[in-house]
Amino acid sequence: MQKELFDITGMTCSACSSRVLKTVSALDGVGDVNVNLLKNNMTVAFEPGAISASDIAAAVVKAGYGASLHAPRGKSAPGAGNADYASSGPDPMAQELMEMKRRLLVSLLFTIPLFYISMGHMAGLPLPAFLLGAENALAFAFTQFLLTVPVIFVNFKFYRIGFKTLFSGSPNMDSLIAIGSGAAAVFGIYAIYRMAFALGQGDLDTVHHFAMNLYFESAAMILTLITLGKFFEARAKGKTSDAIAKLMDLAPKTATLLRDGVEKTVPLEEVATGDILVVKAGESVPVDGVITEGNGFLDESAITGESLPLEKAAGDSVTGATINTSGHFLMRATRVGDDTTLAQIVRLVDEATSSKAPIARLADKISGIFVPVVIVIALAATAVWLLLGYELEFALSIGISVLVISCPCALGLATPTAIMVGTGRGAVNGILLKSAEAIETAQAVDTVVLDKTGTVTEGRPVVTDIVAATGIDGDTLLSVAASLEKLSEHPLGAAIVREAESRALALAKVTDFAQIPGQGIAGSIDGVRHLAGNARMMQAEGVETGGFSAKADALAEEGKTALYFTRGKDLLGIIAVADVIKPTSRQAVSELLGMGVDVIMLTGDNAKTAAAVQREAGIPHVRAEVLPQDKEREVRALQEQGRKVAMVGDGINDAPALARADVGIAIGAGTDIAMESADVVLMKSDLLDAVTAIQLSKAVMRNIRQNLFWAFFYNVVGIPVAAGVFYLAWGLTLNPMIAAAAMSLSSVSVVSNALRLRFFTPSRSAVADSGTNAALPQARAVISQTLQTEQRSSTMKKVISIEGMNCGHCTGAVEKALKAVDGVTGVSVDLASKSATVEAADSVSNETLKNVVVEAGFQVVGIQ
Repeated sequence: MQKELFDITGMTCSACSSRVLKTVSALDGVGDVNVNLLKNNMTVAFEPGAISASDIAAAVVKAGYGASLHAPRGKSAPGAGNADYASSGPDPMAQELMEMKRRLLVSLLFTIPLFYISMGHMAGLPLPAFLLGAENALAFAFTQFLLTVPVIFVNFKFYRIGFKTLFSGSPNMDSLIAIGSGAAAVFGIYAIYRMAFALGQGDLDTVHHFAMNLYFESAAMILTLITLGKFFEARAKGKTSDAIAKLMDLAPKTATLLRDGVEKTVPLEEVATGDILVVKAGESVPVDGVITEGNGFLDESAITGESLPLEKAAGDSVTGATINTSGHFLMRATRVGDDTTLAQIVRLVDEATSSKAPIARLADKISGIFVPVVIVIALAATAVWLLLGYELEFALSIGISVLVISCPCALGLATPTAIMVGTGRGAVNGILLKSAEAIETAQAVDTVVLDKTGTVTEGRPVVTDIVAATGIDGDTLLSVAASLEKLSEHPLGAAIVREAESRALALAKVTDFAQIPGQGIAGSIDGVRHLAGNARMMQAEGVETGGFSAKADALAEEGKTALYFTRGKDLLGIIAVADVIKPTSRQAVSELLGMGVDVIMLTGDNAKTAAAVQREAGIPHVRAEVLPQDKEREVRALQEQGRKVAMVGDGINDAPALARADVGIAIGAGTDIAMESADVVLMKSDLLDAVTAIQLSKAVMRNIRQNLFWAFFYNVVGIPVAAGVFYLAWGLTLNPMIAAAAMSLSSVSVVSNALRLRFFTPSRSAVADSGTNAALPQARAVISQTLQTEQRSSTMKKVISIEGMNCGHCTGAVEKALKAVDGVTGVSVDLASKSATVEAADSVSNETLKNVVVEAGFQVVGIQ
């Protein structure tokens, strides 16, 4: 199946989109069809051998609308992808708004004096003498006719499209307006002829009667009010895609390319994979890549929703459209064009806004027959009042009011506006809702299945406890442990090394290193044999563990792995390592439970570790020792119990379960496979965003239901009132002008209601119990409280003003020189401010810092 996007012109209401959908769906070789009234486009999947894109476009044209293959603005080359969002080319929505504004101004220019002339005398307002009296009735009528003609002319689009679709057998909203306003104008012309004939006969009563029932003002006012409503509607519709437009505006138009040591500014389109780019303070990262030199603090809020800038250094990945708030670095481009994270986000959101929620199908079915039914009702109402003996003017007014007040627009806009605003709001917060169907399904979820590793937990082990033997300093134990583990390359050992590096501890040289399978490692430091391993190793080596065995068992009950470390036969202490739960996991679980959603955790870990994570996160149900291939089976079993299941995971082994679940949620952007399998993608690795996604889907669906209710309610009440059903009992009917105003108001109110979603904020009612949440921050707090070092407490921050730095190589040289100073724990060099911020121990003097900078070839202006 080939998939193509078509631009459709001439659609004004849901009857139009329904007609286009029905026409294209009936073609041989056509599969899935989605018509979007809000964006005036259509996505079609078809068999190229059976039918061509030109055949599809021709079928749409035959149905009374315009159709052409979508061409991205600003790029003609293949692979332009989402260039139309970022392009500086003309925006169809902006053009539509400008055209609508022009028509509105012209309409108002002639309708206001027309209304004054036709109605002013009823309110006692003065009129020119040549328009007063029965003898001047023709001048009075002809003046109104002349004022009506420009309004009809400037809004002739309603007649052209309305009658074209009517005669092709697919009447739409324009047909109702064209028939209603056209009937009023034709009756006015008829009245002029009757007045002329009556004047010739000297029948001044007839002249006066028709002069008071011309209906030119109704024809003009109907067109003006509908145009006014369309103008406000177009303005509101333009705001529905503001979130994505703002995202795309963050992407820079150019990039600074470093080639042969020379910086050159080039258009973003010329950047290729592997190019080295320069990113300075205050600039946006042009494409996805990896930092090769330097560092910076990146504001990733536009992509992930994370409010605080994150420090990035050599080897770290960076994302296009994020902002380098400070620092200077070189990066290697790894993803460009349509492959960047930003381009994928826009593609996903665009596909979501083009999709259709199941709830919209009811509105589509009704819209397909709505306009013909309204025309029949209008004709029937007119005929009934004539048969009841009422004057033609009254019956005609009834018929026109029915035609004008009926509003299929509100039905057509109820769903797509809410979907577009909701998905845009989600994207701003780092939540990508990939389809309208996913939104509708997510709001009904009653069970959330969580993968453990990387979803509930951090996904990598960290040091949680350091228990040193009597007379042994905690940092000494950690230094010895890291010296040994640095050679092991084991994940648990890597956690110990990271902890030592974070404390800037010196590591000793290890010789005679050996790995002992199933037990641990051994090596010599300063000629003394040291051991690092489990209890089995201690027993095999004859090391007396004493009371540390009980402590290790207690740590194991908490799901932690305790490692013993010795110097010779003397036990130095134990260090516990664990994959701790994320800081927000417990609160996320509490929020889900508070929403009435059951939570189940699946993990391949043993029951003891699973139980520890279950306690810490407050998860009610856990299933341990589940193999990757069995996760999908567990989800299917829950569905067979009648549950609506959402699966949250991040890995390749989660892909089958994500695809099986009613709603698959990939967390932390996960892997490409997980993203493709998921219905919702969370850019941050925060389980609270899964809660936000469900809350947002509930808000969107609630908004859609509100829109559909008012759209149906408006028509159910408005049409009978306009038809005069309550006239005989209470004298209640509608003037065509009021009917036109009500019609415009209904469409504007639906769009405005959808725009309220722009202010959506997730509710956070539950607060995790900090006393039982043993997540990473608490683990860090325990360690720092018991093992706080003098070096940490005495670190100072100094800002060095430097002259002579002119490029990224200069900042790199300064950074390298300062980092080489003993006692310096952190360096950040900013080329824009020509300064270096240094974190160092008190023992590092200003003179030392100055000398290393000068030796690197630069001048120090001052140190603060």
